[in-house]
Formats: sequence, C-alpha cells, structure tokens
Amino acid sequence: MTDKQPQLNGAYYGPAIPPVEAPRPRRQRNCCCCLFGFCWKLLLAVIILLVLGFLVFWAVLQPRAFRFQVTDATLTQFNYTSNDHTLRYNLVLNFTARNPNKKIDFYYESVESHVSYGGVRFASAEVLTLHDSFRQRTKSTDRMSGVFTGHYKTVLDHDQVKKRLEEDERKRVFPFDVKLQFKIKFMIGDFNSSSTKAKANCYLEIPLSSDGKTPMATEFASTNCHVHF
Repeated sequence: MTDKQPQLNGAYYGPAIPPVEAPRPRRQRNCCCCLFGFCWKLLLAVIILLVLGFLVFWAVLQPRAFRFQVTDATLTQFNYTSNDHTLRYNLVLNFTARNPNKKIDFYYESVESHVSYGGVRFASAEVLTLHDSFRQRTKSTDRMSGVFTGHYKTVLDHDQVKKRLEEDERKRVFPFDVKLQFKIKFMIGDFNSSSTKAKANCYLEIPLSSDGKTPMATEFASTNCHVHF
C-alpha cells in the first residue's frame, strides 16, 4: 500500500531567500551635505570680506599710535631718612603728545602716571582728568604736566638699593621709571570709537636741581617714551 505524503500547504523548502534591505535615505543625506557645504562657503566668504575690509581700512587711514615725550623734568627734593623710613620728593614732569595721523584724531579722556625708583613705586598723579579731557587734531602737538610731591613710607635700606641710592646722591642724578596709563578714543569726523586703553613707559635720568652751593651735575635731556596699546 502506497503511503501518501501530506500536502504542506504551499510551503517552500528550496534555498533560503536573503531578506530585502530597506533603501537608504540618500536624499536626506545629500541634503545635509549640501547644507554643510553652503554654511562653510558662507563662513569663508564672510572671513574674506572682513579681511579685505580691514586691509582697505588700514590702507586708507594708515593709523599710527601717538608719540609721547618727556620734554622737561625738575627735581628739587629726593632724600631718604632711614630713621623713619620716609622718602621725601618733589618732582615736576612736562610731557608732549603728538598725533602723527592724517585722518584720525585722538580724544584723551584721562591720563594717570606712576613714578618708581629702584623698583619701588613711590608717587602717582593724575596728569589729565575727565574735566580736562580734550580732542587732539591730526598732525598736532599738545602739552601735559604731572606734579609729584610729598613723602612715602618705604624701606630702602637693603644693601643693593642703599648702595645705589648713595651713588645717585653723590652724582646728584636719579633714574626713574615713569609709567602712564591712557584712556582715549579714536575719532574720524563725527564718529567716536569706544574708549580704549594705552600705556607709555619712560626711563628718565633726572638731575637734582642746584641748591646754590653745589652745581648741577648735568642737564635733563628730552626723552621719548614707548607707547603701546
């Protein structure tokens, strides 16, 4: 008797058919790449325009820092007493500021100055305040002055400083470091920039004025200061 195989309701027993992969979202990926490329090109174009604008601005205006100079200095007192560790001083400095630019004015809002001897800052003064602020025109020179007088408690008895002080008293010429801090604006016509800061460093050798008995050792030489923003 022949056995009958049951029907398997259309079941397939052949080789396995691999699953069909879903299509990748190529369109979305291409859109992201295009957007990134556009942003990168836009950023590069902005940078190039800014650089070109700065070069044009520099070529047309040719901005330069102001020139600062100590034209005269008078020192009538500078002595130190070790008993009470007090330094007494009387110093007057005259400055000139020159604007070398052809198209840019400077507006000086305030100027502060500090004087040091042997690394010790002993005096400060306001050379220019907001009350005295002024506009400096192109190719012009203006004068300022600072008065430093009083006494300062400090210790100058260290061997190195004491030796230097004795030598300077013998020569009657004292070296000072003068640092000035400026608060200024740049002006082109009616346009004012925001306030910016500048500094000037001056190294001075100032003779002690004669007291009528001892002749002055030397005369003060006009000294240029280093200006930087």
